[in-house]
Amino acid sequence: MFGVGLPEMAVIALVAVMVFGPDKLPDLAKQAGAILRRLREFANSARDDLRNELGPEFADLELRDLDPRAIVRKHIVEAMEDAGDEAERPKRRGLRPLREGERPPFDAEAT
Repeated sequence: MFGVGLPEMAVIALVAVMVFGPDKLPDLAKQAGAILRRLREFANSARDDLRNELGPEFADLELRDLDPRAIVRKHIVEAMEDAGDEAERPKRRGLRPLREGERPPFDAEAT
């Protein structure tokens, strides 16, 4: 969770007890829980509103799907799967690998 391990959590808890005191800490934890609950409800409401506005074809939309990193990862995986399928496809006619020492075709009139 956020790269925070058990020792870091213990230090944070110790500092919280020293700063706020043991009598206020349960109330602060309760308020933090309520804020997180409201944020989660807000995010779920925004997701549901987005799904309703986009229509039934996007009913399975997740907000994680809109993450650019996830999109790139998805396309890379699909490209790798397609590359595996290319080995099974018949080769196009007229294309062959160059022989050793053979120069690739060159068009002198090309720009």
